[in-house]
Amino acid sequence: MALVQMQSRPAIDGPVRRTVVDVFDPAGPRVRDDMSVEVALSVMDAARTGRLVVCDQDDQGTGLVTRAELVAVRDGSAYSDRVCLRDILGVYAEVTSPATTVVGAGQAMRRLRSDTLPVVDEQNTASAALALSR
Repeated sequence: MALVQMQSRPAIDGPVRRTVVDVFDPAGPRVRDDMSVEVALSVMDAARTGRLVVCDQDDQGTGLVTRAELVAVRDGSAYSDRVCLRDILGVYAEVTSPATTVVGAGQAMRRLRSDTLPVVDEQNTASAALALSR
């Protein structure tokens, strides 16, 4: 799963309908779903990022976790050092496809009040994450 950074850029060649796939940036930490919460937080610190792309044993993207989610789990009463990322992967109420326009994806992110939106392929597997850059 790739992390996609969305940036506002003026259209040089006139009005062009860019899609999510046009702004893909393969950069971003990818981690296995059997990683513990504490190790994931350490990886985030080292990578200076607020989110991680989570993959299964076959390196297929299965989700996305944020620092806020991991901290909430770690600080929760049911936390133990055996909690893995696969145990806490959330179900996203809204996702987008690579064919979605950048404008449409941005509107969805504003509506959800989120700076990240998972991108799924035809099999509804997380293939990337669209993230607003700051």
